[in-house]
Amino acid sequence: MMSRTQTEEATGVGGSLLASESQCLNVHNKIRKKAMDLLMRREHAVAELQKKLVARDYDTNIVAEVVAHLADEGLVSDARFTEAFVRYRCNNGHGPQRIQSELRERGVSEKIQVAYLDTGDSQWFERAAQVRSKRFGDALPEDFKERTRQARFLQYRGFTSEQIREVLDDV
Repeated sequence: MMSRTQTEEATGVGGSLLASESQCLNVHNKIRKKAMDLLMRREHAVAELQKKLVARDYDTNIVAEVVAHLADEGLVSDARFTEAFVRYRCNNGHGPQRIQSELRERGVSEKIQVAYLDTGDSQWFERAAQVRSKRFGDALPEDFKERTRQARFLQYRGFTSEQIREVLDDV
């Protein structure tokens, strides 16, 4: 008759397998806890959260699994992140091109970007005018150099050339 240890060794089941499983579960829980800490501070896009976790030297496969579970549970959402991000950036005077570029950097899909960011909306002309007047006042640019300076500022903020032209012509 074989002892329990001999049986476990023969079948490949034993302390090392259980320890390995326990260790994997600990790593999984540790990554999930870190992800939840990041999500408590602010919304994150799925790809952005994965990138931050992988940067902390966690295993890429386990990070992907954890983030997928969080997405299934509704704790991380690209749509929710995009909605909040667009609102925040608009309120801070950024234009559609810059917002779109920043969303792309954070790994948000074009489909979701289009759903929450209408680059052709007339509100952008109004926002560009507000941003320009807040920075430079209501007065019309006196010369070409000042007009160019204001145009560069609006371009840096992410407004299109059409929006900039409209704003600088209307002032």
